[in-house]
Amino acid sequence: MWGDIAIAFILAFVVAFVATPYTIKIAKKIGAVDIPKDKRRTHNRTIPRLGGPAVILGFLVSAIYLIIVMSMERTINLFGVTDYGTKLLGFLLGVIILAIFGIIDDIKTLKPLTKLAGQVLASIVVIYSGIRIDGITLPFLNFPQIHEVTSIILTFIWIIIVTNAINLIDGLDGLSSGISVISAVSLLIIFVLNGSSMLSIVLITALAGALVGFLPYNFSPAKTFIGDTGSNFLGFALAIISILGSAKTYTAAVIVLPLIVLGLPIFDTMMAIVRRIIKGKSIKAVFKADKGHLHHRLLAKGYSQKQAVILLYGVSAILGMFAIILTDSGIWKALSFLLIVIVAIMAGYKNFKPERTGKESYECLQCKYIYNPKIGNEKAGIKAGTEFKDLPEDWVCPVCGESKDMFQVYFDNCNQ
Repeated sequence: MWGDIAIAFILAFVVAFVATPYTIKIAKKIGAVDIPKDKRRTHNRTIPRLGGPAVILGFLVSAIYLIIVMSMERTINLFGVTDYGTKLLGFLLGVIILAIFGIIDDIKTLKPLTKLAGQVLASIVVIYSGIRIDGITLPFLNFPQIHEVTSIILTFIWIIIVTNAINLIDGLDGLSSGISVISAVSLLIIFVLNGSSMLSIVLITALAGALVGFLPYNFSPAKTFIGDTGSNFLGFALAIISILGSAKTYTAAVIVLPLIVLGLPIFDTMMAIVRRIIKGKSIKAVFKADKGHLHHRLLAKGYSQKQAVILLYGVSAILGMFAIILTDSGIWKALSFLLIVIVAIMAGYKNFKPERTGKESYECLQCKYIYNPKIGNEKAGIKAGTEFKDLPEDWVCPVCGESKDMFQVYFDNCNQ
């Protein structure tokens, strides 16, 4: 088992790491770039947003290779009672459908309802292939077998929610990909502890490896974004693999453990839906973007991009650890862990302060020179009080000569 896990991770990592620079070049050629045209964006330069195909490629190459090898070794039976062959085909078709819609969206930007239609179509294909939540067994809720219609509805809702949860939290450099890595690793450990099928273990490992290979290009300051192609794939894959990994034992892992592991993006999505409906007073308002997500709120409180991302990584990791301890040691030890974490946070949160107090400056990504509007740049003839956006288009960094495009927002607590 551990040899399969190691190969799945390393192969996915290498493929994604090598492929990502090519997706950056392709994105620039076909216009799949993110232009900072509104206040919701946290970057001030055009960035490629076609990293998703590299992650998908890394995942598929690794997963397909291991599935072929394990089939030859008879570690798994694709055409047995579990009918993994049909389920995998449905999963692959669903990924292809989402990728087509995602690539078009990354190039031309689709309407929200059109993107939702792609998610619905992919979900239907997967459910038709036989991937379903068939039962839930909990101390307070015992349904080892549920009605077929209920199973289909529950599976459909789960896939749509998780897919959009990862998509909506994709707002800062490395946020959605990093949280997905944490979720994938948490699910991997849970699958191993639960005795889940090798297929689900290999799939979740390949997903984690592909993301780790992509993350160096996506973490702040990002060289590329994962785009709608990638964020939709991540949520879709996590939703499907969590079902495959839980189907064998009919334990709490069927929904509850993946729900805990993915609790942060799911909570953010549910709050966004409620917030938008209340604010817009209609269902249509759900599809209207806003700046009320958790990462936006952290930025508004003064945390930098990196600080906000690390904070949300921490929350996601805590939820993952809680789910793992719950699986391995039971509810009381899991609650004890949570209590210890809460006490530690209460004792030390004051040491993790925002980096800014409202004084917006800009940092050169090349040499780290910081342009402060309050001071300006007298040597270059820029008067004090000149906002960065008002600088001449041909203005360059006075230290290294880089253009304005190589600057990103920087916040500091002190006057510079």
